[in-house]
Amino acid sequence: MAEAITKTMTIGEVVAKWPETAAVFLEWGLHCYGCAVARYENIEQGATAHGIPADDLVKALNEVVAKTSATA
Repeated sequence: MAEAITKTMTIGEVVAKWPETAAVFLEWGLHCYGCAVARYENIEQGATAHGIPADDLVKALNEVVAKTSATA
């Protein structure tokens, strides 16, 4: 089973490990995935700050990773 993205992971760590997630962060309005705060802020903190449901965002992130892994 592949490693799952969790809401306690930092935004920067997720994008570094799974670059395809950058598009998901943009679609959900989290344009800060490349900023300095992304290295320290976890997904839940970023989502909360932007009024985004963290669990739904994590689900979308995991879906894009699973889809990419399935086609690789």
